[in-house]
Amino acid sequence: MRTVLVTGPGGAGRTTVAAATALGGARRGQRVLFLTGDRAVPDDWFAGDGGPVVRRVDSGAHFRAEMLAFQDRAAAALGLLGATPLADEELTELPGSDRFALLRALRDAAVGDWDLVVADLPPLPDAVAVLGLPEQLRRYLRRLLPPERQAARALRPMLAQLAGVPMPAAWLYETAARWDTELGAVQALVEAPTTTVRLVAEPGPAAAEALRTARTGLALHRLAVEPVVANRMLPTTSPDPWLSGLAAQQQAHLKALGEAHELPHLGRDPRTADDLVPLEPPPVPPAPAPDWTVEDRREDDGVLVWRIPLPGATKQDLGLVRRGDELVLTTGPFRRVVPLPSALRRCTVTGAGLDDGTLSVRFAPDPDVWPRTR
Repeated sequence: MRTVLVTGPGGAGRTTVAAATALGGARRGQRVLFLTGDRAVPDDWFAGDGGPVVRRVDSGAHFRAEMLAFQDRAAAALGLLGATPLADEELTELPGSDRFALLRALRDAAVGDWDLVVADLPPLPDAVAVLGLPEQLRRYLRRLLPPERQAARALRPMLAQLAGVPMPAAWLYETAARWDTELGAVQALVEAPTTTVRLVAEPGPAAAEALRTARTGLALHRLAVEPVVANRMLPTTSPDPWLSGLAAQQQAHLKALGEAHELPHLGRDPRTADDLVPLEPPPVPPAPAPDWTVEDRREDDGVLVWRIPLPGATKQDLGLVRRGDELVLTTGPFRRVVPLPSALRRCTVTGAGLDDGTLSVRFAPDPDVWPRTR
């Protein structure tokens, strides 16, 4: 299954490009699923037979269903606290619940029988945060409720007496295990070699900076990124001096976006499926994810070097902290906690440098734990 995750700066036309991508796949005979949370997507785009299956992500309905299900599972504990149950009609979704609704939709897509899944993600940088969320939440669950610490059901009363405090209820561990499984399915989909991120931008003063930050955040999570889709490009051959001047400005800003596929400006909003035909970017093969490599330079410099590609990163936006066997990497608004490769866990950090979009972290073997050779 091929998965294309479409995002870009707000107002750049990412939803239109995502819909055109889904329609194009369906026209080629593929089984296509199109996910979107945009309620303004016209039904006329998908009228007729042979189009993609469209699923509109309803974050409000998802929030209410999850809240009521959690309330049912925790009914005994809530009853002891004298809590009054909440009813469906009085629940209003909380800010940020749309992220979890999108993750659920991606999880359902991961187990479906599709040739192509096209997901209309939120604008940047929220989209990058959503894609990194499954890994982050799984780490939190493992830290707060380690599955190996769950006591056998028969021993729980005795352990509670010995500890003098109530033991966490079994349903809590069961819920954590279910969440971990669901998040793992989404993480596997996002990190699959057949999944790519498609960035859509309208060339302009702010587009290059937004995409630079996004590329760095996506590289931090080791996600594969396609060439940029430059949307709403004006014709460069117009005899109208006003229009040709705007087109020249676009072309100047286009150079800052790097390699890009150009899509034309229709002169109006697309209304039908036929209007979307010229707005489908050309299909591209899945791009490889950034490769994080460990270079052994012990013979020359006495260190091992972990090379982490972070295109677009700047020194002032970078943060680097070691915590035990993990490395906390921060770049701009994004942060990721990554486990160290096994060889580097027996080393100490001696320095780091950023050169041409690659972060190089130097590790010196710790003589107290490094394997001795005879």
